Amino acid sequence: MAAELEIEIVTPFGKTYEKTIVSCTVPGALGQFQVLKDHADMLSAVDIGQVRLQEGDTTEKVLATGGGFCEVKNNKVRLIVESAEFAEAIDVERAKKAKERAEKRLASEEDDVDIVRAKSALLRALNRLKTAQAL
Repeated sequence: MAAELEIEIVTPFGKTYEKTIVSCTVPGALGQFQVLKDHADMLSAVDIGQVRLQEGDTTEKVLATGGGFCEVKNNKVRLIVESAEFAEAIDVERAKKAKERAEKRLASEEDDVDIVRAKSALLRALNRLKTAQAL
């Protein structure tokens, strides 16, 4: 196995994942970045997107995240995110319905529609669908 680092993924519901991995790729607010062993300490905002975890030489896990923060320090990655769903756990039908609801809100001409919230919901739904297809 290649060089290793620890990762911990935490959501508002508690710790979602904790393991020793080879690398992780994170959707940073300023662009995607990869963390390997002995990476410089850093703190970054995380966008809605896919996190890719390289668990071993051939094992990769993909999860959809709803944004948050990533801290890298002393060969430990800590993702503190709004949501984290592994590709195999995503309910595709539920994601499709969420996408449709968000699109209807955005197409609505009513004054009380929160456009920012609807756009965010649409991005999360599209990300979940894309991640589910990554299997």
